[in-house]
Amino acid sequence: MAVPKRKTSPSRAGMRRSHQALATEAHTECSNCGELKRPHHVCSHCGHYDGREVVAAGKALKSAVRV
Repeated sequence: MAVPKRKTSPSRAGMRRSHQALATEAHTECSNCGELKRPHHVCSHCGHYDGREVVAAGKALKSAVRV
């Protein structure tokens, strides 16, 4: 049975796990209302996408048609 010969140091374990960090999500300002939104998504605050109103403001975006 394979057994490690030496204990893995905390530094080496940290270097190995350095690529497992969570990436931050990208956000941009809505061109209509200025709220932060995900890129290439309908603004959840005002319902605008690409300079035009896609969903009426105040409606739930779950039933919205993707553009």
